[in-house]
Amino acid sequence: MAKLPGILRLSNELLREILDHIEADPEKSVSIDRRAYLSVESFKPPSPPLPAQAQDVAHFRLACRRFGELGIPHQFTRVTTRFGRQGFRRLTDLAKHDGGKLAKHVKKFSYMVPCFYVEGRERIDELLQDLEDDLVTLDPGHFVRRANDQKEIVRSGEDVRALKRAISAFTSLQHVQILRLQDTLDQDLLDVIRRNQAFATQFVELKWTPACIHSIRTVGAALLEAQSPFTRFSGPQMNPQSAIALKENLSQTFSSLVGKLTCLEVHFDDGFELDQKMKELSPVFRTVFMAAGNLQAIHIGFPSRTPLSIGLEEVFHGVRWERLRAFGVQAWRLDADEIVSLARRHRRTLRGLRLRDVLLKEGSMWKDILHILRAEMEVLDWVSLRRIGYSKDFDEMTNGTIEVSDLPEGVSDSDEEDGFPIHLSNGNGDEGNDDDDDDDSDNEGEHDDDHGPEANQLALSPDLPILLPLCNCNQRPYPETPDDWGDSGINVGYRERKLWEKWVVGRCPQHSAS
Repeated sequence: MAKLPGILRLSNELLREILDHIEADPEKSVSIDRRAYLSVESFKPPSPPLPAQAQDVAHFRLACRRFGELGIPHQFTRVTTRFGRQGFRRLTDLAKHDGGKLAKHVKKFSYMVPCFYVEGRERIDELLQDLEDDLVTLDPGHFVRRANDQKEIVRSGEDVRALKRAISAFTSLQHVQILRLQDTLDQDLLDVIRRNQAFATQFVELKWTPACIHSIRTVGAALLEAQSPFTRFSGPQMNPQSAIALKENLSQTFSSLVGKLTCLEVHFDDGFELDQKMKELSPVFRTVFMAAGNLQAIHIGFPSRTPLSIGLEEVFHGVRWERLRAFGVQAWRLDADEIVSLARRHRRTLRGLRLRDVLLKEGSMWKDILHILRAEMEVLDWVSLRRIGYSKDFDEMTNGTIEVSDLPEGVSDSDEEDGFPIHLSNGNGDEGNDDDDDDDSDNEGEHDDDHGPEANQLALSPDLPILLPLCNCNQRPYPETPDDWGDSGINVGYRERKLWEKWVVGRCPQHSAS
């Protein structure tokens, strides 16, 4: 009997190790109470795998039936699709392939949705033909086809059918993510509209609000119908109007769906009349949070340039989650007592606390919060205080400047869908290099990440450490109070807040790894 080739004699375990060097083990993920969780698992937009990696895994699966089975999780654990005819065809094909054999491996589904054309303002051909702009080299036919496809998809319910079929087939689904998509050609069109705004807007208008509302409704309907086992939801570019639209659809069934959630991450990207919109959403937040009794990680964020000013409990309503391990908010004007009260409710379970862009109102000081966090939080492992400060100082610095979104305009992607396969699995090669993650490294530098190029990345992840003052742990104790770190009550410098993060969890600023 002929001997099997060497690779065929290898055990499945060893073959999986080999595959892991090509595409990282999809079963490995970051714990939700670690600082890196949101940047890696939730808010980082999916990227196409390197062509060589995708090809290698595909070729491996084609070698024989055994290799084909072993390689499936490395191709299909994470699936990304974009709103469009080709995207929905691929999604449907994946769902029905071999009786759902591939679909059952999907654990994370990312849905990329472009801005919608406003009804009556999709006359791109008229705009581009009449426009006197030497910089315009766009093909009107491309945008006309896209606008027509969008209207027909929504009218016919093609997206609803594809989503329902796919999500029903994703029997191992854990994580759902909705992202705003803006490819290069869309960006070019928007640039043309901005340069010629007075003339152009009568012909063409693109809006994220109706697209966000539609995607929330359709994905929600699919999840409900499939009785999906998912437990995590991420929306890094949600529009407040989409949440307001949910008020009409809140039901006992919806509440049962929310009750499954262990992780909820939402960032609202529209700062216009933010306080008023969030007040209107207060009953929705109450319904959701009261029903979501299994939450272990929460992030609620707003645009950094227009921080929310309403009370913390107008959103969280005094709810206590028995299993909460990580809590984060971004861009909020708060009193010290509000932060302390929420932290105390979870002092026995909370391991991570992020207060990004949180500004204290007059009469409050950070040292009072820090002292209580250090003294009373029983299992706190990390605190992140990026760009914290004081409300008065923030107002003086911004001086009424207009709101600038702290998120990209959209997820960059090629317009050619053939270049963006439905099966994406970033693996550790991409995720491990997140610029905002120092859990596994201790790179030191003097740069100020609070205001540098990475300052506005949205993530519940740590900030890169600076070169901290030396400390001889054997010869002197930790400072007794946060006063020793210099809380002026006026502003908070980068060095101060980095030292405070260490002090709160009782660690040496020089020798602590995180």
